[in-house]
Amino acid sequence: MSPTTDTAPHSLDDPAVDPFDVARAAAAHLARVTGIARHDLALVLGSGWGGAADLLGETVAEIDSDQIPGFSAPAVAGHGATTRSIRITGTDKFALVIGSRTHLYEGKGVRRVVHGVRTAAATGATRIVLTNGCGGLNPAWLPGTPVLISDHLNLTATSPLEGATFVDLTDLYSARLRALAREVDGSLDEGVYVQFPGPHYETPAEVRMAGRFGGDLVGMSTTLEAIAARHAGLEVLGISLVTNAAAGISPTPLSHGEVLEAGQAAGPRISALLAEIARRI
Repeated sequence: MSPTTDTAPHSLDDPAVDPFDVARAAAAHLARVTGIARHDLALVLGSGWGGAADLLGETVAEIDSDQIPGFSAPAVAGHGATTRSIRITGTDKFALVIGSRTHLYEGKGVRRVVHGVRTAAATGATRIVLTNGCGGLNPAWLPGTPVLISDHLNLTATSPLEGATFVDLTDLYSARLRALAREVDGSLDEGVYVQFPGPHYETPAEVRMAGRFGGDLVGMSTTLEAIAARHAGLEVLGISLVTNAAAGISPTPLSHGEVLEAGQAAGPRISALLAEIARRI
């Protein structure tokens, strides 16, 4: 099968096209090729979290993401290139696992950044788990520490919402789902995630600013997806994996290799954690 291309009327690059129409087209494509009419839960797997998909249950179908309308192949090492339909162990429910995340810094536009979230909602999902690898401001959070996201600061200077679209974000990150996560692991801490546009890492001054603003975690994803998820009616659980101490806190220079190494080291433990959380929500 050749990759699906975005042609009218399903082009996210065309401002005249409703991005939700493209999401519905993607959901219809997934239903055809997977044989699953409806998904109950969606997961976006960031750096370090990819192994969770193998522990969730039986993979019913796995598709190259760039064959789904509106999706692109991943541009970042450490991110998967496929989307899976998984029958969650011990249930009659299905999870849509999105391994290929588009980041704002790729220059493909904010519609593509949040297309996976909107597609998940179009498949019928009512809950979504957003994960990422990030820098930590709390020295007690060593590399490999999972942290629940309680709130966020969006410093990207953009929004996935278009026009006069007003959405209440007071309780964007579900307290109910965070409580369920702590039933699985009572040691889970939580914090405020700060998204910078990237792709460069933050300066020490920017990290200090984030801390003074109330931030605990810094990264380059998640907040735009979370806003779009709330707008689409999804209940959101966010979990960060601290892969390194943030700039100015870490005594060593930052590198993407360090992020990948921390994710690989923590992978089996956090994947088992996420799979158990997913089964409960």
